[in-house]
Amino acid sequence: MYNSKSAAEKGIESVKRNAGDEKSYERRTNVNSQPFFVLKSGNAEEIGMSETYSSDSAMENGIKSLMKNAPDASISDLAQ
Repeated sequence: MYNSKSAAEKGIESVKRNAGDEKSYERRTNVNSQPFFVLKSGNAEEIGMSETYSSDSAMENGIKSLMKNAPDASISDLAQ
């Protein structure tokens, strides 16, 4: 959770900037061996975490979708 609108906007921009870079994704598994990924910023800070997936291939499809769609995603302020 962000403490200001400005901080939230910076977080969104960081996701958009890093989502297109394959090196920003760290693939992991949870205690039940379900795959998921973490999106990291250029300074290795975790800026996003995926849902868990049923398979590695499903996780890779999730990463591909984020890489394709996040960099140019439009933003809507729903707090107004």
